[in-house]
Amino acid sequence: MSKELALKLKEGDQAPDFTAVTQTGETVSLSGCSGRNVILYFYPRDNTPGCTKEACAFRDHFAEFKNKGAMIFGISPDAIKSHQKFVEKYKLPFTLLADEDKKIAIAYEAWGQKSFLGRKYMGTRRITFLIGADGRIKKIWPKVKPAEHALEVLAAL
Repeated sequence: MSKELALKLKEGDQAPDFTAVTQTGETVSLSGCSGRNVILYFYPRDNTPGCTKEACAFRDHFAEFKNKGAMIFGISPDAIKSHQKFVEKYKLPFTLLADEDKKIAIAYEAWGQKSFLGRKYMGTRRITFLIGADGRIKKIWPKVKPAEHALEVLAAL
């Protein structure tokens, strides 16, 4: 039985600002997105089963997110080149951010101890933040089911 992840960040808090490089080599920052809702979803790795399901679900509902004025950022510790291949392979219409030094994941408490088959290791937790147009955290999903998650986020918008 896994216990619920206790986060220091809470709904209503100011979201930590960040700057990151996208799969196209551009630099984006959260502060540069003010006035828009931002979905920031952390995932462990490009081209793995759960991460692919989650990304494809966001892809399949992308038009609905766009109609609601939301921006989607998928973020993992993968390199830009890996993100480029992932985007091309699955035709992802949203932005992936490279967090190779894990600074953003640490700021959002998405980097930490995980357990798989009894083995403990450090890695990216699958966690999503909905950040409002005012830069405050509107909703946090600390436990995510990859296939269903995009619809949960859409419903919260």
